[in-house]
Amino acid sequence: MFDRIRLELTDIVGGVTAFLRSPAVGSWEDESGEVKRDDVVLFEVITDELDRAWWQSFRRDLEKRFAQQSISVRATDVEML
Repeated sequence: MFDRIRLELTDIVGGVTAFLRSPAVGSWEDESGEVKRDDVVLFEVITDELDRAWWQSFRRDLEKRFAQQSISVRATDVEML
């Protein structure tokens, strides 16, 4: 599934960097007190224009695909030197 996302992002925004080899591990405690665990991967896209509506829709789609309650998609201003 990660390869599919990488290809999609490359087609849509022209490129992506995927950090997949050493996934981070996320953990949290659910309502019952049970500790849950997820592998965390990072896809990085640098673009001149930010289409917030598209990214919000893409995030919701990823949450469904990966059966996740929440997936983090964030935007940061970057100054290219």
